[in-house]
Amino acid sequence: MDALALLRLMIEWGADEGLAETPVDRLRPVGSPSAASPSPPAVPRRPTPLRAAPTATPTRTPPQGTPATGIEQATTLDTLREAMAAFDGCALRTTASNLVFADGNPQSGLLIIGDAPSDADDRSGRAFDGPAGAYLDRMLQSIGLDRSRALLTPLLPWRPPGGRPPTPPEVAACLPFLHRLIALASPRRVVLIGPLAARAVLGAAPPRRARGWLAASVPGLPNPLPALILPGLEQLRARPAGRREAWAALRLLRRAIDEDIAEK
Repeated sequence: MDALALLRLMIEWGADEGLAETPVDRLRPVGSPSAASPSPPAVPRRPTPLRAAPTATPTRTPPQGTPATGIEQATTLDTLREAMAAFDGCALRTTASNLVFADGNPQSGLLIIGDAPSDADDRSGRAFDGPAGAYLDRMLQSIGLDRSRALLTPLLPWRPPGGRPPTPPEVAACLPFLHRLIALASPRRVVLIGPLAARAVLGAAPPRRARGWLAASVPGLPNPLPALILPGLEQLRARPAGRREAWAALRLLRRAIDEDIAEK
Protein backbone atom coordinates (compact mmCIF):
# COMPACT_ATOMS: atom_id res chain seq x y z
CA MET A 1 0.00 0.00 0.00
CA ASP A 2 1.51 3.37 -1.03
CA ALA A 3 1.60 6.35 1.30
CA LEU A 4 -1.33 8.15 -0.34
CA ALA A 5 -3.61 5.11 -0.16
CA LEU A 6 -2.61 4.59 3.48
CA LEU A 7 -3.39 8.22 4.31
CA ARG A 8 -6.82 7.93 2.65
CA LEU A 9 -7.54 4.77 4.66
CA MET A 10 -6.64 6.48 7.94
CA ILE A 11 -8.80 9.51 7.10
CA GLU A 12 -11.68 7.19 6.24
CA TRP A 13 -11.34 5.57 9.66
CA GLY A 14 -11.36 8.95 11.40
CA ALA A 15 -7.70 8.76 12.47
CA ASP A 16 -6.85 11.79 14.54
CA GLU A 17 -3.52 10.75 16.04
CA GLY A 18 -0.24 9.80 14.43
CA LEU A 19 2.43 7.43 15.68
CA ALA A 20 5.67 9.41 16.08
CA GLU A 21 9.17 8.37 17.06
CA THR A 22 9.05 10.59 20.18
CA PRO A 23 6.10 11.68 22.34
CA VAL A 24 4.64 15.17 21.92
CA ASP A 25 4.64 17.35 25.03
CA ARG A 26 1.13 18.81 24.77
CA LEU A 27 1.47 20.51 28.20
CA ARG A 28 4.47 22.65 27.19
CA PRO A 29 3.61 26.39 27.34
CA VAL A 30 3.19 28.02 23.96
CA GLY A 31 6.45 29.61 22.76
CA SER A 32 8.72 27.77 25.19
CA PRO A 33 11.64 25.85 23.66
CA SER A 34 11.22 22.14 23.24
CA ALA A 35 14.39 20.75 21.74
CA ALA A 36 16.72 22.88 23.90
CA SER A 37 15.02 21.97 27.16
CA PRO A 38 16.54 18.99 28.94
CA SER A 39 14.32 15.97 28.88
CA PRO A 40 12.91 14.92 32.23
CA PRO A 41 14.17 11.63 33.63
CA ALA A 42 12.37 8.65 32.21
CA VAL A 43 9.65 7.31 34.42
CA PRO A 44 9.30 3.53 34.34
CA ARG A 45 6.11 2.58 32.50
CA ARG A 46 3.62 0.81 34.67
CA PRO A 47 2.02 -2.12 32.94
CA THR A 48 -1.54 -1.44 31.84
CA PRO A 49 -3.84 -3.44 34.11
CA LEU A 50 -6.10 -5.90 32.41
CA ARG A 51 -9.80 -5.60 33.03
CA ALA A 52 -11.49 -8.82 33.92
CA ALA A 53 -13.87 -10.16 31.34
CA PRO A 54 -17.52 -10.59 32.34
CA THR A 55 -18.33 -13.67 34.35
CA ALA A 56 -18.81 -16.64 32.08
CA THR A 57 -22.17 -18.26 31.76
CA PRO A 58 -22.40 -22.06 31.73
CA THR A 59 -22.29 -23.60 28.27
CA ARG A 60 -24.31 -26.70 27.53
CA THR A 61 -22.40 -29.73 26.36
CA PRO A 62 -23.36 -30.36 22.73
CA PRO A 63 -25.33 -33.56 22.17
CA GLN A 64 -23.54 -34.21 18.88
CA GLY A 65 -20.40 -35.59 20.47
CA THR A 66 -17.35 -34.54 22.45
CA PRO A 67 -14.29 -33.13 20.71
CA ALA A 68 -11.87 -34.30 23.40
CA THR A 69 -10.54 -37.18 21.32
CA GLY A 70 -7.20 -36.29 19.77
CA ILE A 71 -6.90 -32.82 21.27
CA GLU A 72 -4.66 -33.58 24.22
CA GLN A 73 -2.45 -35.71 21.96
CA ALA A 74 -1.94 -32.78 19.59
CA THR A 75 1.44 -31.30 20.49
CA THR A 76 1.94 -29.26 17.30
CA LEU A 77 -0.31 -27.23 15.04
CA ASP A 78 0.08 -29.88 12.33
CA THR A 79 -1.17 -32.67 14.59
CA LEU A 80 -3.97 -30.41 15.80
CA ARG A 81 -5.07 -29.88 12.22
CA GLU A 82 -5.09 -33.65 11.69
CA ALA A 83 -7.23 -34.10 14.80
CA MET A 84 -9.68 -31.46 13.55
CA ALA A 85 -9.88 -33.08 10.12
CA ALA A 86 -10.67 -36.45 11.72
CA PHE A 87 -13.25 -35.04 14.15
CA ASP A 88 -16.82 -36.14 13.41
CA GLY A 89 -18.55 -34.55 16.40
CA CYS A 90 -19.82 -31.49 14.52
CA ALA A 91 -22.17 -31.69 11.55
CA LEU A 92 -20.69 -28.54 9.99
CA ARG A 93 -17.83 -30.55 8.52
CA THR A 94 -20.28 -32.42 6.28
CA THR A 95 -21.64 -29.23 4.68
CA ALA A 96 -18.43 -27.21 4.44
CA SER A 97 -16.21 -27.34 1.36
CA ASN A 98 -12.91 -27.14 3.24
CA LEU A 99 -11.44 -27.13 6.71
CA VAL A 100 -10.25 -23.60 7.49
CA PHE A 101 -7.18 -23.71 9.70
CA ALA A 102 -4.81 -21.09 11.07
CA ASP A 103 -2.71 -19.05 8.65
CA GLY A 104 0.34 -16.90 9.31
CA ASN A 105 3.25 -17.00 11.75
CA PRO A 106 2.80 -19.14 14.90
CA GLN A 107 5.91 -17.57 16.49
CA SER A 108 4.74 -13.99 16.05
CA GLY A 109 3.27 -13.61 19.54
CA LEU A 110 0.06 -12.15 18.10
CA LEU A 111 -3.07 -14.25 17.48
CA ILE A 112 -6.02 -12.80 15.55
CA ILE A 113 -9.30 -14.70 15.92
CA GLY A 114 -12.31 -13.99 13.74
CA ASP A 115 -15.87 -15.23 13.63
CA ALA A 116 -16.98 -18.20 11.52
CA PRO A 117 -15.30 -18.62 8.10
CA SER A 118 -16.65 -16.66 5.13
CA ASP A 119 -17.63 -18.19 1.82
CA ALA A 120 -14.20 -17.21 0.43
CA ASP A 121 -12.51 -18.93 3.38
CA ASP A 122 -14.64 -22.00 2.80
CA ARG A 123 -13.66 -22.22 -0.87
CA SER A 124 -9.92 -21.74 -0.31
CA GLY A 125 -9.44 -23.29 3.11
CA ARG A 126 -7.48 -20.16 4.12
CA ALA A 127 -8.36 -17.98 7.10
CA PHE A 128 -9.41 -14.38 6.34
CA ASP A 129 -9.53 -14.79 2.59
CA GLY A 130 -11.54 -12.81 0.03
CA PRO A 131 -12.65 -9.16 0.36
CA ALA A 132 -12.88 -9.26 4.15
CA GLY A 133 -9.38 -10.69 4.39
CA ALA A 134 -8.06 -8.01 2.05
CA TYR A 135 -9.67 -5.39 4.30
CA LEU A 136 -7.92 -6.93 7.32
CA ASP A 137 -4.62 -6.82 5.45
CA ARG A 138 -5.13 -3.08 4.91
CA MET A 139 -5.91 -2.62 8.59
CA LEU A 140 -2.70 -4.39 9.59
CA GLN A 141 -0.67 -2.43 7.04
CA SER A 142 -1.94 0.81 8.54
CA ILE A 143 0.06 0.03 11.72
CA GLY A 144 3.02 -1.56 10.00
CA LEU A 145 2.00 -5.22 10.26
CA ASP A 146 1.20 -8.01 7.81
CA ARG A 147 0.34 -11.70 7.97
CA SER A 148 3.95 -12.64 8.66
CA ARG A 149 3.64 -10.78 11.98
CA ALA A 150 0.52 -12.60 13.23
CA LEU A 151 -1.26 -15.94 13.34
CA LEU A 152 -4.83 -15.77 12.04
CA THR A 153 -7.61 -18.26 12.67
CA PRO A 154 -11.42 -18.38 12.59
CA LEU A 155 -13.51 -19.28 15.62
CA LEU A 156 -14.80 -22.41 13.85
CA PRO A 157 -12.91 -24.55 11.33
CA TRP A 158 -16.01 -24.97 9.15
CA ARG A 159 -18.44 -22.47 7.64
CA PRO A 160 -22.11 -22.86 8.64
CA PRO A 161 -24.42 -23.46 5.66
CA GLY A 162 -25.40 -20.25 3.91
CA GLY A 163 -23.27 -18.21 6.25
CA ARG A 164 -25.81 -18.44 9.07
CA PRO A 165 -24.61 -17.79 12.64
CA PRO A 166 -23.29 -20.95 14.32
CA THR A 167 -25.46 -22.46 17.03
CA PRO A 168 -24.25 -22.63 20.65
CA PRO A 169 -23.75 -26.45 20.40
CA GLU A 170 -21.65 -25.99 17.27
CA VAL A 171 -19.47 -23.40 18.98
CA ALA A 172 -19.16 -25.55 22.10
CA ALA A 173 -18.12 -28.58 20.04
CA CYS A 174 -15.35 -26.69 18.24
CA LEU A 175 -14.17 -24.39 21.03
CA PRO A 176 -11.76 -26.94 22.60
CA PHE A 177 -9.86 -27.00 19.30
CA LEU A 178 -9.45 -23.23 19.45
CA HIS A 179 -8.34 -23.40 23.08
CA ARG A 180 -5.73 -26.00 22.13
CA LEU A 181 -4.52 -23.86 19.24
CA ILE A 182 -4.11 -20.89 21.58
CA ALA A 183 -2.22 -23.02 24.08
CA LEU A 184 0.11 -24.38 21.39
CA ALA A 185 0.78 -20.99 19.83
CA SER A 186 1.11 -19.35 23.28
CA PRO A 187 0.73 -15.77 22.00
CA ARG A 188 1.58 -12.69 24.02
CA ARG A 189 -1.78 -11.13 23.14
CA VAL A 190 -4.99 -11.82 21.22
CA VAL A 191 -7.16 -9.70 18.94
CA LEU A 192 -10.81 -10.79 18.74
CA ILE A 193 -12.58 -9.66 15.59
CA GLY A 194 -16.36 -9.89 15.78
CA PRO A 195 -18.86 -10.51 18.60
CA LEU A 196 -18.91 -14.32 18.28
CA ALA A 197 -15.15 -14.63 18.67
CA ALA A 198 -15.17 -12.20 21.62
CA ARG A 199 -17.96 -14.04 23.40
CA ALA A 200 -16.44 -17.48 22.85
CA VAL A 201 -12.94 -16.59 24.02
CA LEU A 202 -13.96 -14.33 26.91
CA GLY A 203 -16.63 -16.77 28.07
CA ALA A 204 -19.47 -14.23 28.13
CA ALA A 205 -20.90 -11.32 26.19
CA PRO A 206 -18.28 -8.54 26.04
CA PRO A 207 -19.16 -4.99 27.11
CA ARG A 208 -21.13 -3.08 24.51
CA ARG A 209 -18.25 -0.70 23.88
CA ALA A 210 -15.22 -2.61 25.12
CA ARG A 211 -12.15 -0.42 24.97
CA GLY A 212 -8.68 -1.34 26.10
CA TRP A 213 -7.21 -4.67 27.04
CA LEU A 214 -9.34 -7.37 28.63
CA ALA A 215 -8.18 -10.53 30.37
CA ALA A 216 -8.95 -13.77 28.51
CA SER A 217 -8.49 -16.97 30.49
CA VAL A 218 -7.72 -19.92 28.21
CA PRO A 219 -7.51 -23.57 29.30
CA GLY A 220 -3.93 -24.80 29.00
CA LEU A 221 -2.32 -21.45 29.78
CA PRO A 222 -1.23 -20.49 33.31
CA ASN A 223 -2.05 -16.78 32.99
CA PRO A 224 -4.79 -14.75 31.28
CA LEU A 225 -3.98 -13.28 27.88
CA PRO A 226 -4.38 -9.58 27.06
CA ALA A 227 -7.22 -9.39 24.52
CA LEU A 228 -8.50 -6.58 22.31
CA ILE A 229 -11.95 -6.55 20.70
CA LEU A 230 -12.56 -5.17 17.22
CA PRO A 231 -15.86 -4.99 15.34
CA GLY A 232 -16.48 -7.65 12.70
CA LEU A 233 -14.87 -7.03 9.31
CA GLU A 234 -18.15 -7.06 7.42
CA GLN A 235 -19.54 -4.54 9.90
CA LEU A 236 -16.53 -2.28 9.39
CA ARG A 237 -16.87 -2.49 5.63
CA ALA A 238 -20.59 -1.69 5.71
CA ARG A 239 -20.74 0.82 8.58
CA PRO A 240 -18.01 3.47 8.68
CA ALA A 241 -19.12 4.54 12.16
CA GLY A 242 -17.22 1.63 13.72
CA ARG A 243 -13.92 2.45 12.05
CA ARG A 244 -12.91 5.06 14.61
CA GLU A 245 -13.28 2.43 17.34
CA ALA A 246 -11.23 -0.02 15.28
CA TRP A 247 -8.51 2.56 14.70
CA ALA A 248 -8.26 3.27 18.43
CA ALA A 249 -7.83 -0.45 19.12
CA LEU A 250 -5.20 -0.76 16.38
CA ARG A 251 -3.21 2.08 17.96
CA LEU A 252 -3.29 0.26 21.29
CA LEU A 253 -2.04 -2.88 19.56
CA ARG A 254 0.80 -1.02 17.85
CA ARG A 255 1.89 0.57 21.12
CA ALA A 256 1.87 -2.78 22.89
CA ILE A 257 4.00 -4.33 20.15
CA ASP A 258 6.44 -1.41 20.33
CA GLU A 259 6.71 -1.88 24.08
CA ASP A 260 7.51 -5.57 23.54
CA ILE A 261 10.26 -4.63 21.10
CA ALA A 262 11.70 -2.07 23.53
CA GLU A 263 11.86 -4.68 26.29
CA LYS A 264 13.96 -7.07 24.23
